[in-house]
Amino acid sequence: MLIDSDVLIWYMRGNENAKRIVTKAIPFKISVVSYMELVQGMRDKKELALLKKYLKLWGVNIIQITNEISTTAMNFVEKYFLSNSMELQDALIASTSLLHNEVIITANEKHYQFLPNIQINKFIP
Repeated sequence: MLIDSDVLIWYMRGNENAKRIVTKAIPFKISVVSYMELVQGMRDKKELALLKKYLKLWGVNIIQITNEISTTAMNFVEKYFLSNSMELQDALIASTSLLHNEVIITANEKHYQFLPNIQINKFIP
């Protein structure tokens, strides 16, 4: 499982459905892009420390961007930006999912649903 940042944001806000899904998925993976999105959403160092504590506790594997991931993401953006507004971060997360054969858990299925061979489990807050 590759958990999208939106699900982890819901978790940190106390959403019970997110807590259930995240707990069930342990240990899981996230893209380094999702990690950076989460860090950018932190309000202070205390929240950042809590995020890092949870990620360590859950045994999260943060998948780094490789040449293959960036090339696949580049192809996604070339092919889908004009037709589906494919954004850089979503292209990187999708290519990570595809190349690591992981299902994406996300509430933002519209960001990925048009991509071939991407497996999505829709999260409903």
